Amino acid sequence: MNNSMASSFSFGNLEDSQREILSNEMIPRVENVCFLTGATASGKSQLGIEWAEKWNAEIISMDSMAIYRKMDIGTAKPTLEERKNIPHHLIDILDPCEEFSLADYLRLARIKVEEIRSRNKIPLFVGGTPLYLKGLLRGVFLGPAADSELRHELQEQEAAHGVGFLHNQLQKCDPVSALRLHPNDQRRIIRALEVYEKTGQPISTFQKQFDIPASPESVRVWVLDWDRNELYQRINNRVDLMMSVGFLEEVRSLLKERKPLSKTASQAVGYRELIDYIENRRTLEDAVDQIKLTSRHFAKRQGTWFRSMQECQFISVDSEKLAQLSNSMSLT
Repeated sequence: MNNSMASSFSFGNLEDSQREILSNEMIPRVENVCFLTGATASGKSQLGIEWAEKWNAEIISMDSMAIYRKMDIGTAKPTLEERKNIPHHLIDILDPCEEFSLADYLRLARIKVEEIRSRNKIPLFVGGTPLYLKGLLRGVFLGPAADSELRHELQEQEAAHGVGFLHNQLQKCDPVSALRLHPNDQRRIIRALEVYEKTGQPISTFQKQFDIPASPESVRVWVLDWDRNELYQRINNRVDLMMSVGFLEEVRSLLKERKPLSKTASQAVGYRELIDYIENRRTLEDAVDQIKLTSRHFAKRQGTWFRSMQECQFISVDSEKLAQLSNSMSLT
């Protein structure tokens, strides 16, 4: 590590090359768009289609697994028939062997927003991936590219001086991040030190810029809010339906592909559990029960994320109210 790690920097001290790194690695928020989100199994997809028909909108998927081809049943993506009349974007754009990052999604989403606007249509994001939602609403600081040589050097220093050494170094240059990170969280500590080394600024400085909510005038975010017990029953019922229409066969087919599933695809809820069954690590009954449990836990985490974002407007729904929302919502 060179001496800059121990120095104090400001934006005024950055070289042109460092400014270029920063400008290229900050993805700004989107504006003047609408969002329909909610927990898994909350009824977003069909309602989104109905709203899009009513509002002259096109749908941009906000689902991190719907991007994959051949992963249809387990992701509960809208069918081709459901997509026939309303254009859907960022669905079926990758093979399951490919990786896809938050940055990839945000860049493609921004392109789609502009394309839709060029057709005088309204961009409507529909889906339940909280990280995508926050990235779209707040923007993201990605930071400079990884430096394998620097990371190796930092790992060697930790090995030589013991656990806690890098955390102490981080306290000197970025006390805010040091307070947030556990001394054993070597991966994130190294990333924080790497960002400081490359930019001269604490990563916490950049990250704080993306904690500021979008203005109510620039976005509309509706969250379908179910009673927890009713939502959990919907989740259980949907998993049973998925199994009855061929979810297991879909997973078997994916495992026979010439290229193996990416880490992201293989860890998707439902796919991971059925892969365990196929590879004799659990029974089918246990796998199905685990899919339901994992899905319910995911729904709970989604709710926590949505409630942490001030932009979200919650719509209390049940089966009857959901059916009425198509006609009762307007953009004004």
